[in-house]
Amino acid sequence: MLKIENTALTLIDVQGKLAGLMHERDELFRNLEILVRGADALEVPILWLEQYPQGLGPTVPEIAQLLGARRPIEKTCFSAHGSEEYRRQLQACGRRQLLLAGIETHICVYQTARHLLDEDYYVEIVGDAVSSRTAANKALGIDKMVRAGAQVTSVEMALFELLGEAGTPQFKTIARLVK
Repeated sequence: MLKIENTALTLIDVQGKLAGLMHERDELFRNLEILVRGADALEVPILWLEQYPQGLGPTVPEIAQLLGARRPIEKTCFSAHGSEEYRRQLQACGRRQLLLAGIETHICVYQTARHLLDEDYYVEIVGDAVSSRTAANKALGIDKMVRAGAQVTSVEMALFELLGEAGTPQFKTIARLVK
């Protein structure tokens, strides 16, 4: 089970024109917004990455505006784990359960998951908050991550699992987000 005190969200490369080319883009953006707002409400750390922003552009405004004063971690390697700054921030937050969301499922999300699994992190892919340009590549990426040891969840499933119970102020926030 995911535990708030042991979970962090890694948000991978939701940038520029590439983000607009994702399969089921509108649903992806909506789910990412809910996930980021929910993580904030639950005080789950968010590690935010951008792949070569000089070339791909910044994170899409719909998501970037939700991240407030945070700054993205720039990377050129496909795996977030290849970034020294990502590894430093991950170690500093002290979390061993990681939710992965973003693009592209079969490239950057997949390679990040593989490296994290190799480092004995518990990894859950947020299946409705990842995408690729094609449905086939998304499915292949998720399948390969699962075969490597990752689990798959959804935005709602992850948020309510982290929440654990109703009747709290956070429950009301999460319930409003998913309606």
